[in-house]
Amino acid sequence: MRKTYLKKILATLMLVMLLALAACGGGESDDDVYSIDDFEQIKTNEGEAIDGGTITFGIVADSAFEGTLNFNFYSAKPDAKIIEWFDESLLSVDENYNFTQDGAATYEVNEEEGSITLTIRDDVNWHDGEPVKAEDWAYAYEVIGHPDYDGVRYGDDFTIIEGMEAYHDGEADTISGIEVHDEKSLTITYDQFTPSLLASGIWSYALPKHVFSEYDVADMSSSDLVREEPIGMGPFKVESIVPGESVTMVKNEDYWRGEPTLDGVDVRVVNPNVVVQSIENGEVDLVDSFPTDQYPDNEDLSNVEYLGDIDLAYTYIGFKHGTWEDGEVKPDPDAKMADVNLRRAMWHAVDNNTVGDQFYNGLRWNATTLIPPSHPDYHDETIEAPTYDPELANEILDEAGYIDVNEDGFREDPDGNELVINFASMSGGDTAEPLAQYYMQAWEEVGLNVQLLEGRLQEMNTFYDRIEADDPDIDVYQGAWGVASDVDPSGLYGRNSAFNYTRYASEENDQLLAEGVSEEAFDQEYRQDVYSEWQELMVEEIPVFPTLYRAILVPVNNRIQNYAVDFDESTGIYRYELAVTQEEPFIAE
Repeated sequence: MRKTYLKKILATLMLVMLLALAACGGGESDDDVYSIDDFEQIKTNEGEAIDGGTITFGIVADSAFEGTLNFNFYSAKPDAKIIEWFDESLLSVDENYNFTQDGAATYEVNEEEGSITLTIRDDVNWHDGEPVKAEDWAYAYEVIGHPDYDGVRYGDDFTIIEGMEAYHDGEADTISGIEVHDEKSLTITYDQFTPSLLASGIWSYALPKHVFSEYDVADMSSSDLVREEPIGMGPFKVESIVPGESVTMVKNEDYWRGEPTLDGVDVRVVNPNVVVQSIENGEVDLVDSFPTDQYPDNEDLSNVEYLGDIDLAYTYIGFKHGTWEDGEVKPDPDAKMADVNLRRAMWHAVDNNTVGDQFYNGLRWNATTLIPPSHPDYHDETIEAPTYDPELANEILDEAGYIDVNEDGFREDPDGNELVINFASMSGGDTAEPLAQYYMQAWEEVGLNVQLLEGRLQEMNTFYDRIEADDPDIDVYQGAWGVASDVDPSGLYGRNSAFNYTRYASEENDQLLAEGVSEEAFDQEYRQDVYSEWQELMVEEIPVFPTLYRAILVPVNNRIQNYAVDFDESTGIYRYELAVTQEEPFIAE
């Protein structure tokens, strides 16, 4: 017993040391705690813009980007950040993430027939000069729904289209619910007409049929049109690619909103370890997101203005519940992490408030539910989620039968067998290693033997490959989710979602997710009630537990004008309006 006592004392001391180290690395004092409310979303314009010029946009990552450069096929966030510069949604959104009539296409809803008619503007063209046609939009649906499609897009947003499942199963040659009327308009009819359709439920990215039809569907994602010579309809067009490293783009003079002010954009990967130097010396004008743990030491950089917003994302601890088979989650009741008591105790064992303050200086903060405050109409802040309480964690584990039988300081499972929990976490940034160590030490404090997978952090692409493949060596993992503009969480937690990496499913979860997109859910109060109940269910069943909500910080060089964290109707600023006041970036003094 004395050995166990000493081990817990040492674990507690290690927690204090890790948090102290994080605090020292994150700023000059423990008082450097900030708030997202301290930041503007739109860049201040100073000086006169010049004609032309190029800017350099950095993607902060510790590994190469995959290079699947098409909205219909990509899966990794860095690829999406590149695509956004040369391609775009046909439908714009407002500050509440609802579709508007101000994009490259408009829409008309017929609730009685359960259909939406989409009309593309006449002046919208692909980069090769061909008009964007209704058949291109329909073609994107046909490719994603095709049996040979190898991407991750096919899911509930597509299966609710009339005739889609018959087409996907090879029982029909066409999708009966999609009708192309003429060159610019089409109608999509749904078996289930849901409120999500008016947010992100309509797949709003076309696929140029005149070039992609030369390939079999199974070969499209690896084709030159995706990997080497991607085509879009956005304000810039791809000129050259250094695989995994950079993309050079020039302006699209024929862009439908108007000719871009800039001559071009260079996009390159920037390692988190050198992102500050790259910004200081003007190697990059801006980045997709700045490591918040590095902000306190660099808040006074003289050559940039920091913008900020609540990120459409959260970090979480995920528990593996089963596998993915034949397009469906298959929970395993005998999985190592199947006991909700074990999962609840692990949530109580971690102090996310302190993690947010000490590792991220308040720019990430304690998360409570799986609908983040980026969706204020649906985030239920009244839900009482587990908080840091190691004594309660110990009680829960004791009562559930996780007992230290041999008094080595670690608990055995309820059957008396050794319990070793394998934990996967990604590399990247200064906090990755100490944060992973903190979680493992916090769990050790309550007697759980949690070991870092293979004794090291996993590179990002490797990490997600193994998570997606349901690597049996992974029991628990630390991940992050970017949530959709629509509040519907089924894309991450639905039984038929490939992105449901925990492989969790239950009948009650199925029911609530279905109710959230039912016809009754067009009534916002009804939908709010459903998603409050769903958030409560997730707190009770804990397929994952959220750790931190996130601020996104973007340092923008002082020479740049007309930049916003979000380019859409919510800010009224668009990429083609980007400009610079001088040819070269400002250098920090």
